[in-house]
Amino acid sequence: MSPAAAAPAPCDDRIRTFEDFARVHQFLLIAAGVPPSLHRRLYRKLADEVFDGGERFSVEPCEEGRQRRLVLASDTALRGESDVFLVDHAWSFRLSDALKQLREVPGLAERMAALMCVDLDRRTEVEESDEQGSENGGGLEHVLQVVEKERIRVQESGSDVAAWLELEELGIDDDMLVALDLSANFPNLVALNLWGNKLQDPEKVMREIGKCGRLKALWLNENPILNQWCIHKLPEVFSPSKLSSLSKLNIRGNPLDEMSGDDLLKLFSGLTQLEELEVDIPGPLGDSAISILESLPSINLLNGVNASTIVENAKHVVDSALKPRIPEWSPEESLAERVIGAMWLYLMTYRLADEEKFDETPIWYVMDELGSAMRHSDDANFRISPFLFMPEGKLASAISYTILWPICDVHTGEECTRDFLFGIGEDKQRSARLTAWFHTPEKYFIQEFRKYQEQLQSTSICPAEEAPSTKSVRPSDGRPLRVFTDIPQVEEFLTRPEFVLTTDPKDADIIWAGMQIDSELKSSLGLTDQQYMNQFPFEACLVMKHHLADTIHRAWGSPEWLQPTYNLETHLSQLIGDYSVRKRDGKDNLWIMKPWNMARTIDTTVSGDLSAIIRLMETGPKICQKYIECPALFQGRKFDLRYIVLVRSICPLDILLCDVFWVRLANNQYTLEKTSLFEYETHFTVMNYNGRMNHMNTPEFVKAFEKEHQVKWLEIHESIRIMIRRVFESASAVHPEMQNSFCRAIYGVDVMLDDKFKPKILEVTYCPDCTRACQYDTQALVGSQGPIKGSDFFNTVFGCLFLDDLTNVSPL
Repeated sequence: MSPAAAAPAPCDDRIRTFEDFARVHQFLLIAAGVPPSLHRRLYRKLADEVFDGGERFSVEPCEEGRQRRLVLASDTALRGESDVFLVDHAWSFRLSDALKQLREVPGLAERMAALMCVDLDRRTEVEESDEQGSENGGGLEHVLQVVEKERIRVQESGSDVAAWLELEELGIDDDMLVALDLSANFPNLVALNLWGNKLQDPEKVMREIGKCGRLKALWLNENPILNQWCIHKLPEVFSPSKLSSLSKLNIRGNPLDEMSGDDLLKLFSGLTQLEELEVDIPGPLGDSAISILESLPSINLLNGVNASTIVENAKHVVDSALKPRIPEWSPEESLAERVIGAMWLYLMTYRLADEEKFDETPIWYVMDELGSAMRHSDDANFRISPFLFMPEGKLASAISYTILWPICDVHTGEECTRDFLFGIGEDKQRSARLTAWFHTPEKYFIQEFRKYQEQLQSTSICPAEEAPSTKSVRPSDGRPLRVFTDIPQVEEFLTRPEFVLTTDPKDADIIWAGMQIDSELKSSLGLTDQQYMNQFPFEACLVMKHHLADTIHRAWGSPEWLQPTYNLETHLSQLIGDYSVRKRDGKDNLWIMKPWNMARTIDTTVSGDLSAIIRLMETGPKICQKYIECPALFQGRKFDLRYIVLVRSICPLDILLCDVFWVRLANNQYTLEKTSLFEYETHFTVMNYNGRMNHMNTPEFVKAFEKEHQVKWLEIHESIRIMIRRVFESASAVHPEMQNSFCRAIYGVDVMLDDKFKPKILEVTYCPDCTRACQYDTQALVGSQGPIKGSDFFNTVFGCLFLDDLTNVSPL
């Protein structure tokens, strides 16, 4: 029965008609960018599960079988926005489950390995193929046959027709080039491609090329000659008088360091017909594509990119011929491990959300063989978007697809491409983000990293020495301070007679809240500026991870107690430079990606894969921090330390440290095996929410740690105290606007020790979870060194902050 003739729908949300589909999915259709003209066609294919892409497209091997590409195979062209195709999701997962699924789901690793072209060790086959190709391509006789065919072809086209000669990878050496007598056989030769041959003698090559008076374009890439030719100084032949008609020039790979950049630009500016230039950036002509174009206004195409596009998008580094990253693996690696290494070149991602809940953990997925064969192009002819079809009208019934449609006319045999970074321009670091899939110019990123390093090394503050003057705020009439709180532990354990709880926030002297109190909430609750609150203004400079790093950088530059840290939203180029230098120098390159403002290690990942690091930006703003690959261990396991800092004033700085701290232990033995990076209980220590928590009392831990490592804990503790003081000095110096005399707060400060027992700051947490603080009795190792009851924790905190009682706390 057709939808139009169907009986009236019952009172459920099941999709029965196109109108139902459009109503339920209207926001998804808008978000996906599907043209309205394709909505009805998409509905029919979704409703009937029509996967007809195989009738129009074919998948072909490329890059010597290490990649695949998608080609329009139908006999007729595909007009722009004329059809839409469904792409299935071959594998969907949460990142922490990836390796486990590959190992346990039958056939999954095999399918993914085949799809990503990592299912065989192809090296032997490729080498044999190369040897056969070399045998077929080498020899003067074979080359002469190729040239003769080209000569006949050009002759048949007419004696006045400009000739373009392709002599790529034919094994041509210097003597062969002379024997070919190209100037006589091709008097109208304007373009000559000698890429990948065996040319070595610059004098012979230049003499032969110089005879071709009309030559405008020449390719000599990947020839031995480039190891010695044009390395330091351009030959005299490269002058406006000798090459007045030169319109294309490729000088990649040549430092040209015997000529200044200004001299080179002056020389090239005399080549008035030069329209297309290929050059390393940064390189002999400077560090910026924009500055090169300003000096050479006749250039229309720089490194294959239109000059107007470069200027409009403020692209300093450009290249349209980037080499793709091809997965690498060792023969010993399992298929599952190979897929883990290759998957970042193929993955897509989305999050689930409805009116009530936002899924904090993203879904990653791999499209089927057809979708995964689509390669990148800045000028793509197709667009794709993930799409959730809800046949029952609710998220619980959702089926995930990727939809694919042409955005311009595509002809038979043409490659079908998509923009891997659709909608992302240079304002969002497009060129740097392409490094996830392509070999981008390392020189540029290393240069940006060096500049950033110099900037940090030149920074350091002189902390203010003003003494704090915080006093008790207890009313003069002796009445107790009224406290409003939404935190259960405060309600249960704040028992000091100087404080009394109230359920009316307007009536409270102290607002102690776990929720963020902004101006809108203050207004709605009727709060005033004369009520004490447990939140300092602008405290984001400490408690949001990217702001914390920035605050420390602006105060201290790059102190040893802060691991190298980059905000991926603003400093991706500098990170890539740092990564490249470490790789070049053979240093450890393991990094940890942390969301700006999520707790409990949600969406936090450890990886040494640059593609993974960059792709993880897609699931939300993150910092990338150098992983502490050699931490101090306790009985072979990682651990970190949670300290509680009490802040009574920012300017002048008045901070105190609870005499009690807590150790948090990983459950598994520590290892840097690549497969262990997916094991939460090996690399993370917060077990309150994931895994099993093994509590260890602090005195017991310290005694065992001192014995295991033959160290004195009080010396370590003192270095931690100094570091914590430096962190809050950063906020005081860089953000004095935090100061508010009606604010008092506590912060959780997480610290890790390296294998030299030097402290490293991990993060600062607003209104930390104090469940364990209230739950366990312990003994102070500093200060009073006496027993401390867990139930007295908030009595201690409130006594210090509001009554100037320093019991069980130590000034910093």
